[in-house]
Amino acid sequence: MTKAGQYTNHLRNETSPYLLQHANNPVDWYPWGPEALAKARRENKPILMSIGYSACHWCHVMAHESFEDRETAALMNELFVNIKVDREERPDLDKIYQTAHSLLTQRTGGWPLTMFLTPEAQIPFFGGTYFPKEARHGLPSFTDLCERVVDFWKQNETEITKQSDSLVEALTNLTATPEVEGTLNAAPLETVRQQLESSFDQHHGGFGQAPKFPHPTSIERLMRHWAGSKENAREDKRALDIALFTLRKMALGGMYDQIGGGFCRYSVDAYWMIPHFEKMLYDNGPLLCLYSDAWTATGDPLYKRVCKETSTWVMRRMQAPAGGYYSSLDADSEGEEGKYYVWDRDEVKQLLGDDYPIIERRYGLDGKANFEGKYNFHVYRDLDQLATEFRISEQAAWERIKAAHAILLAVRQQRVPPGRDDKVLTSWNGLMIKGMAKAGRYCQEPACIDSAARALDFIRANLWQESRLLATYKDGRAHLPAYLDDYVVLADGILELLQARWRDGDLAFAIALMEVVLERFQDPKGGFFFTADDHETLIQRPKPLSDDATPSGNGVAATVLGRLGHLLGEPRYLDAAQRTLQSAWAAIDHGPYGHTGLLIALEENLVPPQTVVIRGAREATETWKHTLDQTYAPRRMSFLIPDNATDLPGVLAHRKATRQPVAYLCTGTTCSEPIHSLEQLQTAL
Repeated sequence: MTKAGQYTNHLRNETSPYLLQHANNPVDWYPWGPEALAKARRENKPILMSIGYSACHWCHVMAHESFEDRETAALMNELFVNIKVDREERPDLDKIYQTAHSLLTQRTGGWPLTMFLTPEAQIPFFGGTYFPKEARHGLPSFTDLCERVVDFWKQNETEITKQSDSLVEALTNLTATPEVEGTLNAAPLETVRQQLESSFDQHHGGFGQAPKFPHPTSIERLMRHWAGSKENAREDKRALDIALFTLRKMALGGMYDQIGGGFCRYSVDAYWMIPHFEKMLYDNGPLLCLYSDAWTATGDPLYKRVCKETSTWVMRRMQAPAGGYYSSLDADSEGEEGKYYVWDRDEVKQLLGDDYPIIERRYGLDGKANFEGKYNFHVYRDLDQLATEFRISEQAAWERIKAAHAILLAVRQQRVPPGRDDKVLTSWNGLMIKGMAKAGRYCQEPACIDSAARALDFIRANLWQESRLLATYKDGRAHLPAYLDDYVVLADGILELLQARWRDGDLAFAIALMEVVLERFQDPKGGFFFTADDHETLIQRPKPLSDDATPSGNGVAATVLGRLGHLLGEPRYLDAAQRTLQSAWAAIDHGPYGHTGLLIALEENLVPPQTVVIRGAREATETWKHTLDQTYAPRRMSFLIPDNATDLPGVLAHRKATRQPVAYLCTGTTCSEPIHSLEQLQTAL
């Protein structure tokens, strides 16, 4: 305890805002590391490990109920060595112990994750998620649980040791690569197409029932399926309709911030009306990609507007002055979830005056409040309905709505904002770099491309040290060895940024990243581990194949290696992509629904991507590039490389600039003669 009577513990020197939120708890928290682990061994005390993240609502609830309570803290300090983990900084620990929780309890996990570990080997012997201070809803009180766990530990050390051996064996078996016969084929692509339609909500869009998540990889799978079917003259319009209906419902719902742009984590209902109000960088990057794709595929201005509003929010609230993107915004402000976002009807009426009626009709303020006596904006009437009702054009209706939004946003910005987790995570920045670059390219928004380039420059300057990546940055300090996702997702973002704007050095950086992946993360049997070969030794070395909130690292790795292999003419990359898919084939074939990230790589393995390289002075070739960017072609990469670009690697060195614009077109490893007119290029495509 400090002199002023304020508690302080071993988290006080951490960079994670989540850990720092607990630095003044009376719980004697340690970060995961040698000091805490040695203490547990020395004192032979079980470890109580609590994993959460800054924007997690129930993490805050448990902290307030238990970790800020002196009596509860005193008991925890007496019985355990207490370790706090930010799952966003240590996804390696989170993946391991979430999996262990599932094996122990036969239930899915979540956050906060509460695990009790053996002191010697850090193997879990009991666990759960949120536990209340007082017993309720079938859950024991947290203090009773702690006492019972320690009693069990003392009386059953021998049995726990045997269980620990079995658990470690089960974790090890999960990463084993099964021997699989047969060749890669398109059957999983067809299976997942049917699975997605089976789980599709025809009334409200999305997949499954409440709570409803956006599932970007599922929507992307449907759009890519449609594009492939169209190329084969067997257009599957239904696949596109499912994707677009879902995107439209999300964009008009309350999960989307109608006033300020950007998407919340998920909807608590089936209607996309009331969100869990936290906003995560890793959701909004992929959703920017999807809405850019939808705009390009359909020309529907709704999708372009979502891109514009979301990217503006990103630049306004989520980008540091130095360039990196922040991680998340909390759901709560002033101790209440959603308080920053919701409205009182009388307040809106007073603020908007003559423009109130159209907002009232647009967002259903003439009906019953939908969130604890207030209104979370959810579109009830489309522009065509409002235009008819108010006897104005749709454009005029939108201009009035937009003007009202500006007034409401200005007022909202005077409220106490949700907390912001301002650490910079490498992998999440890769997702947003890709989203901003794609939005800039497809929506003709140079500011988005500028933003993506600044973020990449920040990562390269601050988190690329001694030819290795670091995972996280805050307040001038970068640390923690990067994970598979950091390398491959960043490389994927770079490939998208290069298609939006070629910059010397960016491709070399992507290649350097993937060389580290091949050297440090590769499983000789195929695929990639989540941690490098020189990472801290833990009870498991995960090898994630299935998607969670983001695509699996192995899926992104195989896609990037395939694309780089074709772009550079590098067989090593193509072979590594092939081995990854082969090693994951049993998982893909058994459960394609959970492996949509890997299905992108599978699709591009079976039907290799097109690569278009345009050379020449930028002014003379921009029309060519812009023409290509007006078509939704997910298996096409197109690069405009200025005539003064230097040190081009691989076969790109042979893609020479000439006096007139020239295009080099390859499909997989088959290339055409150089193309010297835009009309000829369009015909060839």
